[in-house]
Amino acid sequence: MLIIAVIVIIFALVYLDDKLGRLILRNGRKKVVYPKRRSDMALYVNGRHLFADYFAELRRARDHIHILFYIIKHDETTAPFFQLLKEKAAEGVEVRLLTDWVGSLGLPKTLIRSLKASGVEFAYARPPRFPFFIYRLNRRNHRKITVIDGKVGYMGGFNIGREYSGKDANIGEWRDYHLKISGEGVHDLQEQFLHDWEEATGKTVADKRRYFPPLHAGAIRHQLVATDGAALEEQYIDAIRQAKREIMIGSPYFIPSRLLFDELMRAIRRGVRVTVIVPLRADHLFVREAAYPYFYQMLKAGARIYRFYQGFYHAKTIVVDEEWCDVGTANFDRRSLFLNGEINCYVFDRAFTQVVKRAIQRDLTRAEPLTLDFWRKRSLLDRGKESISQLISAWL
Repeated sequence: MLIIAVIVIIFALVYLDDKLGRLILRNGRKKVVYPKRRSDMALYVNGRHLFADYFAELRRARDHIHILFYIIKHDETTAPFFQLLKEKAAEGVEVRLLTDWVGSLGLPKTLIRSLKASGVEFAYARPPRFPFFIYRLNRRNHRKITVIDGKVGYMGGFNIGREYSGKDANIGEWRDYHLKISGEGVHDLQEQFLHDWEEATGKTVADKRRYFPPLHAGAIRHQLVATDGAALEEQYIDAIRQAKREIMIGSPYFIPSRLLFDELMRAIRRGVRVTVIVPLRADHLFVREAAYPYFYQMLKAGARIYRFYQGFYHAKTIVVDEEWCDVGTANFDRRSLFLNGEINCYVFDRAFTQVVKRAIQRDLTRAEPLTLDFWRKRSLLDRGKESISQLISAWL
């Protein structure tokens, strides 16, 4: 009885910590809608291709390098990354490296000390603290941003480590979508990075003008939007409402809010063709099972659900009517909607949207359709996991 009482008390304290944290700290949650811009863009869906280009641009840096990743691994693939940052700092390039405290918890202290000793400025984003430790622990900085000399920027779904380059044999190919941006939009990536850096360090960056050189207007019209546990739900609902013919959604996790799911179901019922692609395998407990109840209702209504089997699918994208697309860091789940710091790029360009759509279509050729028959025949264990997943879906 004593053990049961202790467990009940612990769960009650965790629940109160989370609820009170949401209530008291939610005024600090916000969105930043940057101006509509014009930039040139390239889409990367393969880690080897992305990092070949990424490292080449880092080597060309002459003034500053600003990097934010949610996850930075310490393995044989990131050793050259850390060495390159040290070399650039030794050349006099200003290097700032920011990573999420939970996402990169495994980085050795000796590595961090060596980076700092080499002149690289390093900081963790959002280390948890009291009060509301559990709530703060859940609110991660999930953005991935790189800005080089204020002229070239990267953002999207890739983190940096062995698996993201497709070198983890247990995972296979890592499928993700990442943007390289040159043009006006780099200003907004820079602005967001500096905001996150100052939030993490508590220090104001001096002489910010040097980080914002004049930039050309590129060919692709787009808009960057940064969210911090608020407003993303409304943006996705608005996009779904505008759809007339087709919605394509790619996400490693599919755990929408009730309002967002209801809007998606309304789109299906009014004749919009909805296609969702998710990974076959799961990289976290319960996330796959948490999606099944939504998939069941969508399949009955006529949606198409596919599960990518050739590696792991981690892309975060939405395509609407071949006219508009979103590539960013936000998953189609409640954590991205209501907890994480995210940044998305909404692209209002038909030609580039078709590039993204073709990437999704290629991925669909390596995905299996989920059927109602499969759902009905799932095991008792899977049914039990679904029940548990529904209880904890807000934190998955």
